[in-house]
Amino acid sequence: MTATPTDFLVLALDTPGEPPLRPLPAAVAELLRSLDAPPRLAAHLRAVHDVAVELTDWARDRYPELGVDRDSVLFGSAIHDVGKVLHPEELTGAGSAHEDAGRELLLSRGFPPSLARFAATHASWDDPLVTIEDLLVSTADKVWKDKRVTSLEDRLVKALAAATQREPWEEFLALDDVLARLGAGAGPRLAFQSAFPVYT
Repeated sequence: MTATPTDFLVLALDTPGEPPLRPLPAAVAELLRSLDAPPRLAAHLRAVHDVAVELTDWARDRYPELGVDRDSVLFGSAIHDVGKVLHPEELTGAGSAHEDAGRELLLSRGFPPSLARFAATHASWDDPLVTIEDLLVSTADKVWKDKRVTSLEDRLVKALAAATQREPWEEFLALDDVLARLGAGAGPRLAFQSAFPVYT
């Protein structure tokens, strides 16, 4: 029996992975099912979301004064690329059309602007209006595959140092340590994502 795109989507959403990846928030998984999302997209969102859980919990523990909205970060990481349902060519190639398309898609499905924004802000960390939550989603979207982006990390370090009144170099060292640890697990996450096909 040949697996269908729907079978692969179910597997991408429900297979534990090795090491196990956390499931997506129920509302996100249901949305992806209703959109018949590409299985590779679902696998990617799970990998980024899994990293975001670790990164956000680290930030909340180390920086309680920041008041990080954990639920928003986890939703944002789980949904940031949803616009690729409408622009599947961006699953295998460069492009940013999915960003605004994703925000509009989420708004049309009744998600509030405060959550829908993550589909558009995950690649806009230079915008002066981004929040700590936006920066955490953007960082998770890079470090899941062990990619380090200096301008993004500098922006996050600046926000962390401002919140703590500690020296930026202290916050850089702390962030570098957690990102190196998270990046070290990139191999299995990349393998998990690659195991699922892209369907257009």
